[in-house]
Amino acid sequence: MLCVSGIERAVDAGGAGGAALARPGVVSRGAVRPHIVPRSVWAVGGEENSTARTPPPPSYDDKVLAVFVHHTDSPNDYACADAPRIIRYLAAGQTGARNWDDIGYNFLVDRCGTIYEGRAGGVDRPVTGAHTLGFNHRTAGIAALGTFTAGVRVPRAMTDAIAALVAWKLGLAGVDPRSTVRLTSSNSLSRYADGTTAALPALAAHGDAYMTTCPGAALRALLPQIRQKAAHLQGRT
Repeated sequence: MLCVSGIERAVDAGGAGGAALARPGVVSRGAVRPHIVPRSVWAVGGEENSTARTPPPPSYDDKVLAVFVHHTDSPNDYACADAPRIIRYLAAGQTGARNWDDIGYNFLVDRCGTIYEGRAGGVDRPVTGAHTLGFNHRTAGIAALGTFTAGVRVPRAMTDAIAALVAWKLGLAGVDPRSTVRLTSSNSLSRYADGTTAALPALAAHGDAYMTTCPGAALRALLPQIRQKAAHLQGRT
């Protein structure tokens, strides 16, 4: 199943969410914010996408406890200078044919390791995304530009950028990227019935919460390394 199939439109943040599993003695730690290219870089020019240029008012949660990693099921042989055009294309498809209010992913990362702001609302705020059916609250979605099925090489620059982004974003709430968090499903079409509290990795694959192979076997296999790298960037041993 394609990665983009498991996305739901964002809803108001009130009343949804979950809580991180308590770990006595764990100290909240942050990480340096990586460079994030603003959406204004990709949301102008090229394909028509008025929603990207003038996004609707965003919805917010109280914090981000987990990050879901996706891939975009798009070609891997792009020039990194073309990443803004590719993101415009993705946004146009989601807000056009799918009639979503904005691009679903909170962030996108290209094969050269450049991080792009996705959904509007502020990269340092807990913006409610539309990336993982049933689990958009208190989470962020990071989309790797490309297709990373079994046997495909995942660029080191991309995984390093994902680790840096995860370290910073989860660090805002003091969450260890190697930990497990509790999140409550809001949709029975996910892996968990509506209202069910699930224990999920703080850095999870899309497929951990929805019936999909996203973000591809090759990228999924690297998530343990990315978790460790992100924890190191937070100053954890």
